Amino acid sequence: MRPKWVGAGAGRRDGEEKNMSYTVAKGNQRVDPDQVAEADKIPAGVVDLRSDTVTRPTAEMRRAMAEAEVGDDVYGEDPTVNRLEKRAAEIFGKEAALFVPTGCMGNLIGIKVWTHHGDEVICEERSHVNLYELASMSAIAGCMPRVARGEDGILTWKQIESVIRPKIYYDSQTALVCLENTSNMAGGTVYPTALVEDICDHAHAAGLKVHLDGARIFNAATALGDNVAHMTRKVDSVMFCLSKGLGAPVGSMIAGTKAFIEKGRVYRKMFGGGMRQAGVIAAAGLIALEKSPARLHIDQENAKRLAEGIAEIPGLTIDPKKVCSNIVIFDCSKTGKTAVELCDALYPHGVWAQETALHAVRFVTHCDVDRAGVERALVVLKKVVATKQHGEAARGGSLG
Repeated sequence: MRPKWVGAGAGRRDGEEKNMSYTVAKGNQRVDPDQVAEADKIPAGVVDLRSDTVTRPTAEMRRAMAEAEVGDDVYGEDPTVNRLEKRAAEIFGKEAALFVPTGCMGNLIGIKVWTHHGDEVICEERSHVNLYELASMSAIAGCMPRVARGEDGILTWKQIESVIRPKIYYDSQTALVCLENTSNMAGGTVYPTALVEDICDHAHAAGLKVHLDGARIFNAATALGDNVAHMTRKVDSVMFCLSKGLGAPVGSMIAGTKAFIEKGRVYRKMFGGGMRQAGVIAAAGLIALEKSPARLHIDQENAKRLAEGIAEIPGLTIDPKKVCSNIVIFDCSKTGKTAVELCDALYPHGVWAQETALHAVRFVTHCDVDRAGVERALVVLKKVVATKQHGEAARGGSLG
């Protein structure tokens, strides 16, 4: 069933209805939080492949959160947050780092620090800052995205150079290049480090800054067999998430020079991200940062297995050779069904996925999905596709 659109939307013009959903995603179903019982839990046996944001904190994280030493972080007095920021800066080889509530806020801070109202930010057409951050670079930072399309989501300097604005007073000016590694909507593709450095060298020569949306930078490092300090040494700022593949319950980091972080701290407060006894969540972030990168290869092996299994299912299209991190996006157009319809058919059988385009379905592997879950997802997917191709009711019966 296609999600119902609810709510007219705050701030709409009088008499103008906006088809805006204020509900949240559960599987492919959008669920009104007010209608979910407090005791409602994900049923046992569900393989939740919607995103790597759905992970639960480990027992070690929960203990650390309960026992965290805390203070007022707005005053700079939370010792656990301070340790997390210091450790993040060390791991990335940067002068300083800042704990922020979300990756979206971290990217917005980076954009705001490096730009002025009226500037343009060059980014890949399918990048997160362009598609999934509510146009905050325009609404809040006062900038416009200037998009280029890279092969498999990966930009080259030539593609970037072609959309730089000329230095003339009546044109808006290019100020920043924003890269995304891994490239989410391109299927978790990875920037080679040499390419990032080439882009940085040329951008700096042209007077531009480079911000890296490294939400899944540790997945990229795992794919490359590289380390994040080397991979990011030439970017001017980097954001990475603790709450995706690293498995923390909340939080992201930005890192750069001390001057960048000093300005970033001001904007974090301005954007509503000043937290008080934030050591309670930073404690889980410290464990995620120290321990989770070592297990990401498991998620990426599981993603490769998913891709290989999907490639064997008639009606589904994917190139397993392009799957190098923990994101798997496949085409379902040959089934005769949309991505929403396929996700809806999978949902009642305990396999949760997310549509990313009309005929594109995304699976994301993570620490809460093991190899058995991957194999179960493939069995269910194969049976659902076969059932729908034969025109039978996909929702009835058990698929095992």
